[in-house]
Amino acid sequence: MGTWVQRTAQTWLVYQMTKSAFLVGLLSACQFAPILAFTLVAGTLIDRYPKRRILLITQAGFLFLGVIMTAIVYTHLVKYWMVLLIAIGYGVLQSFDTPTRQSFVVELVGHKDLMNGISLNSTIFNLAKIAGPSLAGLLMVKFSVGFCFLVDAISYLAVLLGLFLIKQTKVVATPSKKRIWSDVKDGLAYVWQHAEIRLSAILMLIVCTLNYNNNVIIPIFAKEVLHSGAQTYANLLSATGIGSLIAAFLMSYLSRFGLQRNIYVLVAVGTAALQAIMLAVRNYDLAMAMMVLIGFCNMIFLNQSNASFQFDIPNHLRGRIMSVYVLLNQGTTPVGSLFVGGVMDIAGGIWGFPACGLLALLLLIPAFAANRQLVGQWLHKTA
Repeated sequence: MGTWVQRTAQTWLVYQMTKSAFLVGLLSACQFAPILAFTLVAGTLIDRYPKRRILLITQAGFLFLGVIMTAIVYTHLVKYWMVLLIAIGYGVLQSFDTPTRQSFVVELVGHKDLMNGISLNSTIFNLAKIAGPSLAGLLMVKFSVGFCFLVDAISYLAVLLGLFLIKQTKVVATPSKKRIWSDVKDGLAYVWQHAEIRLSAILMLIVCTLNYNNNVIIPIFAKEVLHSGAQTYANLLSATGIGSLIAAFLMSYLSRFGLQRNIYVLVAVGTAALQAIMLAVRNYDLAMAMMVLIGFCNMIFLNQSNASFQFDIPNHLRGRIMSVYVLLNQGTTPVGSLFVGGVMDIAGGIWGFPACGLLALLLLIPAFAANRQLVGQWLHKTA
């Protein structure tokens, strides 16, 4: 929840400082570019060392950056370039933190309950995604942007305490004498050689690059299209969280039936189509409803992507394979952020969602055509 408070406040701070959609996009690019650079290497280290230890290090790092951000905002020393540097620091830590947490789920719940564990993990994430932006909007209006960063910094103490309280009976770590690049190639080769994971990777490359740029689009959409401020921005983010939470509960229930490949294909198209339709949305209530639907489709897509990557893979490769998942989920964000930031600077905030949605629909056509036999199988059975 603290992370969502931080992200919401950081984006609003930068937009207030710069009044530029492109510079907001550049901020997002700086936060996620390190994932593109480091996450595959991180995957090899995750397989070699205890995951709880890695998480303790990354969360302590997040705490340190949160304290710095709080200090420079409260002392009025904050500059745009400082926020970019801190965002890069967050990105470096996230390169190791996110794939570690994704890989840690199976160690905590076991293979038998993996699908349910993934869904419950998504539920917790989306509860925070709902509460965090709403809380950020309240704190920004009642107190200040700086107070949001203070709340974020304090929140990491709870995470560190939680990690200290976890007791594992069996720690999964596989020391390796191979070179890191050789281990990276093993993970990439596994993804490429398994057709179902490969198609999931292609879909993620398209959908996650273009349709997961809410942090860039929504503040500009709130300001330029809905003519509102920080609270509306936070409300729209929370609406996507509500849709995601509904989807997480649904997928938790459906997890007993295995992978839902047919739904997976439908939501890949659905999230792109919904964003294309946003071209006609200029009303607050309708925008809130659309954000719920977009959040719903986005959550199911990521849930099934995660399950597709984790389902029936060898434990000694799990960190490397999940690092590919994180690379596709977040590492491609800089490309999408810069694209949509540039589009909105040129054409206005109304074109943020439609530009991404229409381009995603266009790219999904050859992706489905090249894998039509496998897509046909997915549409006619659930696993």
